[in-house]
Amino acid sequence: MIRKAEQKDYVIVAKLAKELWNNHSLVDLENEFKEYLFSDNVCIYLDYENNVPVAFSQVSLRYEYVEGVNSSPVAYLEGIFVKEEYRNQNIAQQLIIQSENWAKEKGCKEIASDCELENEISYRFHLKNGFKEVNKIICFTKQL
Repeated sequence: MIRKAEQKDYVIVAKLAKELWNNHSLVDLENEFKEYLFSDNVCIYLDYENNVPVAFSQVSLRYEYVEGVNSSPVAYLEGIFVKEEYRNQNIAQQLIIQSENWAKEKGCKEIASDCELENEISYRFHLKNGFKEVNKIICFTKQL
């Protein structure tokens, strides 16, 4: 069962997000999601199987430049995650549909996303779900 996350769900979302972004602390993720769930520019969906949270998607509105798009605002799929034992059951596809519907309600004409260059699973997932590749980049940093 997919439902829109509510403000009280920030811990549930953070625990799922920790599995996706394991380089972040749970406390930091809890604080981020607590803030996101108060925003009209962010929408998070949760999927429950047998009353257990197993997946989430996070989509936001971006008004700044987004690679490859021609409109503003654009919906941006910030993250999507399904616990491994629940994958290949169309849960992620349903989360994307919900996220796209929210984006349309917000007046978006496009949705964008990204993944790391070496993340072949995410790359194939995006293509399978109608996204098209628009660019590949390598980011740099230099200490001053």
